[in-house]
Amino acid sequence: MNKPGVIVIEGHVQGLSNTRSLGRSGVPVVVVDTGRCVARRSRYCRDFYRCPGYDSDDLADFLIRLGEVKGLEGWLLLPSNDHAVLTISRNKSRLERFYRVITPEMAVVENIYDKARLLGAAEAAGVPVPATYYPKDAGCSNFPLAFPVLTRGRFGVNFYKATGRKAFLAGDIRELRGQLEHIAASYPIQDALVQELIPDDGTNRTISFTAFCEQGEIRAFWMGEKVREHPVRFGTATFARSVYVNECRDLAVPLLKALDYNGVCEVEFLKDPGDGRYKLIEINARTWLWVGLARACGVDFAKMAYAHANGMDVQYPQNYETGVCWINPLTDVAYALHAMLKGRITAGQYLRSLFNGRKVDALFERGDWKPGLAYMLNIFSYLGQR
Repeated sequence: MNKPGVIVIEGHVQGLSNTRSLGRSGVPVVVVDTGRCVARRSRYCRDFYRCPGYDSDDLADFLIRLGEVKGLEGWLLLPSNDHAVLTISRNKSRLERFYRVITPEMAVVENIYDKARLLGAAEAAGVPVPATYYPKDAGCSNFPLAFPVLTRGRFGVNFYKATGRKAFLAGDIRELRGQLEHIAASYPIQDALVQELIPDDGTNRTISFTAFCEQGEIRAFWMGEKVREHPVRFGTATFARSVYVNECRDLAVPLLKALDYNGVCEVEFLKDPGDGRYKLIEINARTWLWVGLARACGVDFAKMAYAHANGMDVQYPQNYETGVCWINPLTDVAYALHAMLKGRITAGQYLRSLFNGRKVDALFERGDWKPGLAYMLNIFSYLGQR
């Protein structure tokens, strides 16, 4: 492998899309994952290796040993997992001696994955956020927010490891106090935050503003909306559509500038029907699950990252196709049925979504069928480990 390549870290659906994009361009790709993954089955994956947990510095040690043994010096590290982002950022100085790394330094990453810092940076940049309360104890005396509310961790990856959940939904003060007592048993209550839940009027969907940045300047961007997701309202997309929302762009520009962001990121917004404003939900300092939809619309973040990291001329697209849909055919059926049972969509709406407009399949792609077949045969195993 004389040509510098890319190590895709986590080979789930987004890792598969990045592997296909780079591989089809003649870039060598090696996939590493903690377990089974679909990207390893792609014809564009040159090699696959199992790695230690993404949240451990053992991952950095593993990557350096792998590079030395396999001759991967100068390759780009492209993570698709929040834990891996944090580990690479924490070990960036020593990894950069061997690899090309576009993951931001820890000072930037901490301002994103520490939700309290992110909310502060957003408000300073004039970006609306949900009303937020920081509990000092489980009692929540003089609680100022309107119910329902969501309780999350300032440090989401640690919160999930400690509690087994990304968030807790409470409908009244009694339920909230019980949840906080439960959280306090395994997670510092001072590192939790409680936010008003943005109401669901049946039309407001999560908007992902995605960008490639240099020193906070947006060079290319793309936007999509979650049409269906699991779990309903708070989850991962199973069906998504490319859109353009000018308000989200206007909010993302000053925010990413304030964060001095470099590389690829996803900024999530949700419109509050109460005041009509889009509000910041979170930022992911990496590619996201349905990055393949952006690629199909003409914005290929994996190629941009590779060209930028190798000092090549980067083609930054200034527009993209809207109205294109992305679907994970194996998970979308199950979660669409769940949404129907909850009365969120009708059978007619579901069927029309399947047949209207151009579609991008998350798993099955012409000339590269094995990943989709592997996912289909091992779906419960894949979903369980994710």
